[in-house]
Amino acid sequence: MMLRAGSRLAAGLLRVPHSYAQLSRLVSLSVAPQSGLADDRLHITVQGLSPKQQVTLRALAVDEQGCMFDSCAHYEADSSGNVDLQRHASLGGDYTGVLPMGLLWSLSPSIMEKPFQRLENRSVMKSPIIIELLVHKGYTDPRALPGQVAAKTKIERQFYAPGVRRIRLREGAVRGSLFLPAGEGSFPGVIDMFGDEGGLVEYRSSLLASHGFASLALPYVAFEDLPPAMTEFHLEYFEEAAKFLCRYPKVRGPGVGVIGTGKGADLALSMATFLPQVVAAVSISGCCANTAANLSYKDFTIPGLTYNMSRVQVSETAVFDVSEALDDPLDPANSQCLIPIEKSNGTFMFIVGENDLYWKSSVYAQAAIDRLQQHNRNNFKLLTYPGAGHRIDPPCSPFCPAAVDRVLGVPILGGGELKAHCQAQEDSWQKIQDFFHLHLR
Repeated sequence: MMLRAGSRLAAGLLRVPHSYAQLSRLVSLSVAPQSGLADDRLHITVQGLSPKQQVTLRALAVDEQGCMFDSCAHYEADSSGNVDLQRHASLGGDYTGVLPMGLLWSLSPSIMEKPFQRLENRSVMKSPIIIELLVHKGYTDPRALPGQVAAKTKIERQFYAPGVRRIRLREGAVRGSLFLPAGEGSFPGVIDMFGDEGGLVEYRSSLLASHGFASLALPYVAFEDLPPAMTEFHLEYFEEAAKFLCRYPKVRGPGVGVIGTGKGADLALSMATFLPQVVAAVSISGCCANTAANLSYKDFTIPGLTYNMSRVQVSETAVFDVSEALDDPLDPANSQCLIPIEKSNGTFMFIVGENDLYWKSSVYAQAAIDRLQQHNRNNFKLLTYPGAGHRIDPPCSPFCPAAVDRVLGVPILGGGELKAHCQAQEDSWQKIQDFFHLHLR
């Protein structure tokens, strides 16, 4: 029997044909907000079921390359015929327990897609991520044999709030995108950088702008006329970006902040150490040393801590474990690679997952803190999350324990456990904003 599209209620509910309802009930699926920011929490409810009726909730999304992602969870309606993901536990599927955002957290490549792909939006101003939610009758595996659809609806996950502006930059040597919040300003300024995958990554900057920050998404490799690979770094490039942001008319001075993940994190530490314009730095899953390539500034150079690929292990599923590949920054032979953060007049926030299997970020963060304390400095805050892995993104980002590395072209193990990792993303996101508001007054 062919499904017929139902009419949409004013509240955003999707009616389904009467013949699908049990006991003449009208099953409805409600999501609030139906269109909102990508870091907004959702309230998902199903109504009109029979008491104790078993259903499977499913989420479907397609990324910019056409790759499909899905997730599912099993629920049992309460005595009133309702399922409320804020109160009721999933009894099976991709997760169990009371996880209101579990359907989004557990989105992963569908069975017909290549594994180890990450659902992310790199063209944040073009279109939102559209997620379709469905209610299937019974406990089923929708990937293999989906049950009859009782209700469905679509939601939009936007990466910028109304009024946010994006300005593409070719300012001197600086490349990237400047995101400005709605309104006249002035706004605290933040430079945003990611890891060694390169290119322009904008989704965190656009969300920061949606929460009141003038955010510069700053690429430093493999973008336009920037170097195609990490062979050497010149801190003057990052200094030029910091000076540009400081003097921008809508940015509140005198200093700016910087946030970085992975390689972007140790660059953030170096910027806060050597550049007076940078007064606050957030290091997410970073290293206490300069990694990968030499970093030069004026008359000195910090050597790059190197990788030894002979220490890489490969699992039976062809996932690469690189957790031991980086040389030990705490080995006295590598002391010249350490970033002398005790020289900084700024303030640091270190965010790490204790199950980071990309490298030992929790050890590196503690080493940085020890160095500060040895110099009688207390200009730091540490957020450490048991069970979290490497890539700690803004909240509601799907958990991806292993993903294809764009440089190596193979899946790299990042570590972590779904619930702990995604809760770390939620907790750290607000604390990052509070940190910048405090130190960029």
